Amino acid sequence: MSVNVAKQDKSVIAQKIEDYKLLVKFRLNLLVVFTAGIGYVIGSGQHFTWLNLVVLSLGGFLITGAANALNQVLEKDSDKLMSRTSNRPLPTGRMTTSTAVLAAGFMSLVGITLLASFNPLTALIGTVSLIIYAFVYTPVKKISSIAVLIGAIPGALPPMIGWVAATGTLGAEAIMLFAIQFIWQFPHFWAIAWLQHDDYKKVGYHLLPSKGGRDKSSALQCLIYAIFLIPISLTVGFIGMASWIVVGVITAAALYYIFYAWKFYQNCTMEGAKKLMFSSFFYLPIVMIALLLGFIL
Repeated sequence: MSVNVAKQDKSVIAQKIEDYKLLVKFRLNLLVVFTAGIGYVIGSGQHFTWLNLVVLSLGGFLITGAANALNQVLEKDSDKLMSRTSNRPLPTGRMTTSTAVLAAGFMSLVGITLLASFNPLTALIGTVSLIIYAFVYTPVKKISSIAVLIGAIPGALPPMIGWVAATGTLGAEAIMLFAIQFIWQFPHFWAIAWLQHDDYKKVGYHLLPSKGGRDKSSALQCLIYAIFLIPISLTVGFIGMASWIVVGVITAAALYYIFYAWKFYQNCTMEGAKKLMFSSFFYLPIVMIALLLGFIL
C-alpha cells in the first residue's frame, strides 16, 4: 500500500514539475537565456565572470517565465480551444489561475531584482519586455497582425539585455544584436502562424501579415524580412563588431534562411512553411555562436 502511495506522490510531483515547465515555456525560455548570455559575454570583455553570467541567466529566465505565465493566464479560455495549447496546465484545470499569477509575481520580483544587481537600465529593459509581451502583445493578437511586430520587440531584447548588463550602456553593438533577433522573428513566426492558421482562426487570432491568411502575400513578406538580414549582417562588419570572417558566416546563414523563404514563396505549401520554420531554428544559434566565437578567438 505504502509503495503505491509513494508512486502516486512521485507521479503528482512529476506532473507539477511538468506543468510549471509548460507555464514558463521552458524550452523556448532556454533560447532566451542563451541569447542573453551571448550578449553578456560579447559585451563583458575581460570583465566576464561566471557568477554574473549565472545571475543574468537566472534573472532573464524568471522574467521571461513570468511573461509567459501571465500570457497563459490571459489566454486561458482561448488555449482551451486550440489543439496546440489545450494541454497546458490552466485550460486543463491542473493549475489554478491564482497559482499561476502568484508564480508570475514571484518570478517578476526576483527576476527584476537580479537584473537590477547589474545596473538600473538592465532592470528597466527587462521590465519593459515583460510588460510589452504580457499586456500589449497578448491582447492585440485578437485585433491585428501588428501583434507580431509588437511581440518581436520583447523577443529581440534578450541579447541587448545581456550587453547592457555587461556594459551599462546601449551601444551600436547592442542595437545590432537586437536587430538580428528582431528581423529573424518575422519569417520564423509567420511560418508557425501558417502551420497553425486553422487553430488560430478558432480563437480569432490575426497573426499572418496578409488579410487573406495563407496566401502569396504572406509568403512574400517572409522572404522580404529574411532578405533584410543581409544588410544587417554586413553592418556588423562595418561597425567593427566582428571580423569579416564572422560576417561571412552569418551572411551565409542568412542566405540559407533566405533560400527556404524563397522556396516557401514559390510553393506556399505547408511543407514549405515547415522547412522555413526549421531553417529558422538553425539560423539564430549559428549566428549567435559565430559572434561568440569571433569574440573569443
